[in-house]
Amino acid sequence: MSNKRKTYSKTEKAKIALDAIKGDLTLAQIASKYKVHTTQIHNWKKQALAQLPEGFSDKAKQVQSDHDTELAGLYEQIGRLKVENEYLKKKCDIFA
Repeated sequence: MSNKRKTYSKTEKAKIALDAIKGDLTLAQIASKYKVHTTQIHNWKKQALAQLPEGFSDKAKQVQSDHDTELAGLYEQIGRLKVENEYLKKKCDIFA
């Protein structure tokens, strides 16, 4: 007989980790409440605390950086097209 492992969604993991972070209940109480091993709860709590600072990162700076990179690429493309256009105008004048 095979026992299938129970899988938890992200929201369930977050809820369990949040309960562990709050500290209202002991790990044993949380484990019995959600039927999860205490080691797993500890791992999820550790993972949640590690990823928490990323939620407060300055995304505006990141978006601005992406915008500046894209803008530089577009200006480069405009310059290339301008040079090609001038070259073709000179070649058309020769044949006309």
